[in-house]
Amino acid sequence: MPESKGRKKPQPTTPEQTTRPKAVKVGNPSWFVPVMLGLMIIGLLWVVVFYVTSQQYPVPSLGRWNLGVGFAFMLTGFMMTTRWR
Repeated sequence: MPESKGRKKPQPTTPEQTTRPKAVKVGNPSWFVPVMLGLMIIGLLWVVVFYVTSQQYPVPSLGRWNLGVGFAFMLTGFMMTTRWR
């Protein structure tokens, strides 16, 4: 059986063709993960402090809205996980 000849690639003729394009960095900035984890931990601590102190702290004037603040911190951290690469 005859063997097929390999195809020759055209040789680059200009300097632009000889250099490869630079790879685009894929990922998040270095501050992204610490902020994401920090928000989730702050939210968790906020809710725990609220329950441990018999609903008097971290901000007494907010009352039960302290739960909303804590869950907002946690939700923001979890929403950041969808953008994490």
